[in-house]
Amino acid sequence: MTLAEHFAALDALLFSTRQYWQCTAFDFDDLPWPELADLLWALDDQQVSELDADQQALYRYFAEVIEGIDQLAQLCELPTINLARTEFPFWISNGIKGRKFEQLQDFVAAISQQSLNQPVLEWCAGKGHLGRMLAFNGAPRVHSIELQQHLCDQGQHSATQQQLAMQFSQADVLTDDTDDFFESQQHAVALHACGRLHQTFMQQASKAKTQQISFSPCCYHLFTDNAYQAMSEPAKQSQLALTHRDLKLALQETVTAPSRVDKVRKTEVEWRLGFDALRKTLTGEMHYVSVPSVNKAIFSDSFSSFCFWAAEKKSLHLPEGIDYNKFLEIGKKRKRVTERVELVRHVFRRAIEVWLVLDRALYLQQQGYQVTVSTFCEKQLTPRNILIQANY
Repeated sequence: MTLAEHFAALDALLFSTRQYWQCTAFDFDDLPWPELADLLWALDDQQVSELDADQQALYRYFAEVIEGIDQLAQLCELPTINLARTEFPFWISNGIKGRKFEQLQDFVAAISQQSLNQPVLEWCAGKGHLGRMLAFNGAPRVHSIELQQHLCDQGQHSATQQQLAMQFSQADVLTDDTDDFFESQQHAVALHACGRLHQTFMQQASKAKTQQISFSPCCYHLFTDNAYQAMSEPAKQSQLALTHRDLKLALQETVTAPSRVDKVRKTEVEWRLGFDALRKTLTGEMHYVSVPSVNKAIFSDSFSSFCFWAAEKKSLHLPEGIDYNKFLEIGKKRKRVTERVELVRHVFRRAIEVWLVLDRALYLQQQGYQVTVSTFCEKQLTPRNILIQANY
């Protein structure tokens, strides 16, 4: 399939199945799909957790009850670049955590496959870890762009110390004029630039007709409007109307969190849903209302303390004599519903991401680029493992 054909097939399937993913799990006291109830309640909580961690198993579990899942799984398969990692001296990896360094090694190997030995522009560079590896690998010069001046200073210090041909520029890429950073004879790279940061990168690079563009997108909702603004013509013609909630779904496949973090998260969901049940009882309002994020230490206190904190945030008076255990039990029951609603939504999380990636790839194609979409590393290193490469 061409990129356009791939996008059209995925777009049609996501539109026809939107009742299963375009919803908010916290809104429901009961499962919203009667046809899936037996299948979902046949799973105990541990099985839900295990299934949620295995995307291929998710596809298989729901394939017979949700039409099109087999096709969906195929449309989410992308070619993988399997290349031997470049070996770097120990001083290049100083200050880079193990999993991140492996991601960088795979990214460098993947983008070096088509490298034109051009000067490099590194976008949203942080301390310039990627740029340093590319400079060591033979890039004639690297220009690293970063918002935070102290990171520029640290990166420049490392590059100078290691005698690498790099320079750093501090810039807010969403508001500053960055036209002069882009050249036609250049390789523009970005690893995990978020939302509008990578969209601006694409637009600026294609405007300059930069010869080679390589990037891995991340956090598609950040720095963007709540209503998703499509980039390519096919996406602009789509009947899907995506919001931040839908874009966040694309990010909900994660590398396994530490068990302590997972336990706190489960407590947080139970308490938030328990408080929501209390709030509904007191106000008569039946829709879910979120309360702000809070330091996780609060979830080692008591449920009643959390309710007092949340009530204050929502300007809600709590009368005497509330049976907090009753509402905590309601929260625990609702969490089991929420987890199963999320399980169904998660069938589509990779599909949403591939849809967003294809929108970006088709945009670059419209600008005259030859574009490929692939994966550059294993999901165990990062689920954000999609690589878009464009040559002019």
